[in-house]
Amino acid sequence: MTAPSEIKAALPETHRPRLLHMRALIFAAAKATGTAPLTETLKWGQAAYLPAKRAGTTLRLGVSAENPALFVHCQTDLVSRYRVLFPTEFTYSDNRAVLLPASAPFAEGAFQQIAGMALTYHRDKRA
Repeated sequence: MTAPSEIKAALPETHRPRLLHMRALIFAAAKATGTAPLTETLKWGQAAYLPAKRAGTTLRLGVSAENPALFVHCQTDLVSRYRVLFPTEFTYSDNRAVLLPASAPFAEGAFQQIAGMALTYHRDKRA
């Protein structure tokens, strides 16, 4: 497991406050969905969050197109589901990422819901 200080240091400085806020919402989603504790590590130089008991898929935090981004596994249908549920709340990048504004307010409840969907992806498919 990677130390939280290493995770924070890996976040791009220009977007670090927003990414840390997104991180907090991911942890809140894990608690709400019963997928906590999360394993927090670095994957491809990005902060990555793996749910307990293989209930879902890994989430990663990074930057895409100069925006803070939440990345999901590209072979899931998560981003297409996000687009249906939240067509105007977020900007999307292909089937990989949800882009947030760098500093403007965003739909935090919707973000927590999409994080929860990823954290329960495999569990929900089996149900």
